[in-house]
Amino acid sequence: MLRRRRSHGRRHSPLTRRILLLNIVPVALLALGAVYLGDYEDELIDAELASLLVQGEMVSAGIAEVAVVGGETTVNRLDAEAARQLLTRLVRPTGVRARLFSETGEVLGDSAVLGDTGRIHVSPLPPPEEAALPLPPRWADRIGDWIAHQLSRSDRFPEYVERPTPTLRDFPEAASALRGFNASAVRIAGEGRLLLSAAVPVQRYKQVIGALVLTRDNRAIAASLREVRYDMLTIAVAALGITVLLSLYLAGTITQPIVRLARAADEIRLARESRPEIPDLGKRGDEIGDLNDALRSMTEALWQRINTIESFAADVAHELKNPLTSLRSAIEVAARPDLAPERRAKLMAIVVEDIERLNRLISDISDASRLDAELMRGEIKTVDLKVLLSDMVQHYAAISAQSAGVAVELRLSANPPYDAHGHDGRYGQVFRNVIDNALSFSPPGSRITIELTREPRKGPFVVTVDDEGPGIPEDNLESIFQRFYSERPTENFGQHSGLGLSICRQIMETYGGSITATNRKAADGKIVGARFTVRVPAAS
Repeated sequence: MLRRRRSHGRRHSPLTRRILLLNIVPVALLALGAVYLGDYEDELIDAELASLLVQGEMVSAGIAEVAVVGGETTVNRLDAEAARQLLTRLVRPTGVRARLFSETGEVLGDSAVLGDTGRIHVSPLPPPEEAALPLPPRWADRIGDWIAHQLSRSDRFPEYVERPTPTLRDFPEAASALRGFNASAVRIAGEGRLLLSAAVPVQRYKQVIGALVLTRDNRAIAASLREVRYDMLTIAVAALGITVLLSLYLAGTITQPIVRLARAADEIRLARESRPEIPDLGKRGDEIGDLNDALRSMTEALWQRINTIESFAADVAHELKNPLTSLRSAIEVAARPDLAPERRAKLMAIVVEDIERLNRLISDISDASRLDAELMRGEIKTVDLKVLLSDMVQHYAAISAQSAGVAVELRLSANPPYDAHGHDGRYGQVFRNVIDNALSFSPPGSRITIELTREPRKGPFVVTVDDEGPGIPEDNLESIFQRFYSERPTENFGQHSGLGLSICRQIMETYGGSITATNRKAADGKIVGARFTVRVPAAS
């Protein structure tokens, strides 16, 4: 119910949101990289300046050949009129603005001015290939230009001011050209527009007679950047769409099985009469499949434990009713006033026996109920079976010889070491139960033989306990390990709860061993006693 409330309180899966966020971040970084192209812009600016320098050298060479007055042995000077006409013809078609400075710094010509009067200015048209390109929407241009302006580094360039009569102060690169060096500069005009200029000297016979300054704005560079941004953003949008779809698919393959498992766990927890099962997702072959297998195994173990507890409770109730019924009957009869004293004494003896029987039964039930938890918390260590069995045989040999007249002996058929894996106290409990069971069925003057062997190839140790009693009915060789099973001679009735062998099997299975029962037979097939075989895991 808590999980359902939490599910109703949120619209989307938190795990899905995390997967989407982690997968969208790289695409977002790609989109930001598409917007911020500072290094690429610098490369385009450098390439444009290099192109202007090459173009300026070609134009200056033409002016030096055609528009210069003088010879090799005389002083050369520029013919201003010829230089202006040649400047107009060579530069204007390229869309570049050219200014020609004399060696004294005077402006001799400007390609943007057709004549001295009127000062008619012209704006260069874009090249044909640019005009043929499909223009993006105006709003997209504005958004792209605004983002580019916000992220641009144009503030590092000096500001350009258009003056009616420019001088060398306005163009430091022209001053460098008059000294015989090529120079370039970048300036920022209004609205973040950049102006690129390159200055080259005009030389005749290695004599600098002027400076040519070519100027071009960054419209072509901005167009190139805009196209690159559009292409990268298109790729980013497509990648974003694919990433979102794949992320949703991935999240679905993760969250949906987990939700199914959670709902199935709730159904099992809230089940009353039915027995819901965990859905089978083991065919996935991934970690969720492993989790599904583990949950199915855990659920099956829990159902078995619940069934065991229910069965145990039913068996306990049944076993407790027998002595309680006998006790009640004896007390009711003993309470009669006309009952003979000898009969009352016998009934009180029965009451005492039933009380002792209840006490033993309750103690064994308590030990059996705590055994599982104690085994899980118990420390695993190395046990020397030879020492354990030798001490136990010496103890039983002295007691059984006096009380029942039964001999107990130990045979060692395995080579040392005798180190086993488990707990000496629990193994002692197993062997005591088995030996006590053998003593209860052994006739006086018989023998109980305990033999310690080991299976080949460093297998487990094998401890056999043989008696010379009546044996075990063939149909009960397995049922004697069930709880509260007890089939004993009449004189021993009520002295055993029937939990001993069941506890022995539970202990051995916990430590990875086993315990089984068989009958010993003579050559003619006659049963000559019972044999309990205990396999104890060896310490590695």
